[in-house]
Amino acid sequence: MNVGLISVGWMGKVHTRAYSAVPQLYPELGVKTRLLQAADTSHERIQYDIDVLGYETGTTDYRDVLKNPGIDVVSICAPNFLHAEMGKAAAEAGKSFWIEKPVGRSAEETLEVANAASRAGVTTAVGFNYRSAPAIEYARNLIAEGKLGTITNVHGAFFADYSSEPNGALSWRFIRDLAGSGVLGDLMGHLADLAHYLVGPIKEVSALTKTVYTERPKLPMGSATHFAVIENGEMAPVENEDYAALLVNFAGGAVGTLEASRVSVGPRAEYSIEIYGTEGSLRWDFQRMNELKLALRSAGATIGCTTIYAGSEFGDFSRFQPGAGTSMGYDDLKVIEAYKFLKAFTGGEQLHADVRDALLANRVVSAAEKSSETRLWEPVEPVTGTSSAGADISTR
Repeated sequence: MNVGLISVGWMGKVHTRAYSAVPQLYPELGVKTRLLQAADTSHERIQYDIDVLGYETGTTDYRDVLKNPGIDVVSICAPNFLHAEMGKAAAEAGKSFWIEKPVGRSAEETLEVANAASRAGVTTAVGFNYRSAPAIEYARNLIAEGKLGTITNVHGAFFADYSSEPNGALSWRFIRDLAGSGVLGDLMGHLADLAHYLVGPIKEVSALTKTVYTERPKLPMGSATHFAVIENGEMAPVENEDYAALLVNFAGGAVGTLEASRVSVGPRAEYSIEIYGTEGSLRWDFQRMNELKLALRSAGATIGCTTIYAGSEFGDFSRFQPGAGTSMGYDDLKVIEAYKFLKAFTGGEQLHADVRDALLANRVVSAAEKSSETRLWEPVEPVTGTSSAGADISTR
């Protein structure tokens, strides 16, 4: 399986490690991965591609990767504002691709990519990595089996501190033309997908947003990341939101609240979801991703939450660790993504998130943006063929 990579930042390295790990952890797939060509605008990173990551060749033009007849699949790990352009170009070149979210800066851009992929008949995968956590797979099965009864309400909170420093640099993430929305597209898109995967599609939202830090010091493009702190720098406006809160109605009848913040002080990557039903409840937090808090009604009585640890009965956990209590990590979730992408590409079951799932999540984000302006409930246009709970994803 010949792999091409577009953009060699942190995520490009993660994708590369994931491709390399699939043959070892999923030998029955019968796939050996070959790192054929990588593209980046930096000559230094291209050399890193070859010398360290192990790609055979490098290029400064991503189109060379898409035109390379030897490449089977492509990873797109560039900044948000390039995703739609590159996704459409990959589809038009007949290349199946694994792309990071958001696929587009808006639902309209994401729809363009989805339509291009559909016309070309290529396999797509989207980096909604949190749904790959074995504890989440276990939770999805519990819900599907009715162990929690009828789902009544959901609470999700994706809180991070990566922009909590007031003098944090004005990177591309804070500029609307480059990033689209702010924390809505960055974290709320992940949370919406997780809610869809566990509970089912969201049908309408009522939202409010807030920009906590309205100005940040300028940062020349490509000179550092949004983690950079600039003292006494020239200030410029932040063009998108730092915080978002949504009231949501699910198509299946459940209701819920979803929050996301990139400026919270304290939580580092506290990405949590709580699901309540008539017979039980569960809670998961990415910061403790190998644990699940579970409460089930027993003999007519309700017991308190019990912490259970990921083990062999939890999704793909046993592929990575021998027993409960030995933890998996973030990179392992990307290996599961790579496996599911390559399995679908080779004609196996479609068990992964694809551009249709990205489109549905982006429509939630777009409805939230509109609602924050109108102060009205806004509908979320449905998407067919997603892997939302209740769908038969093996026949998509």
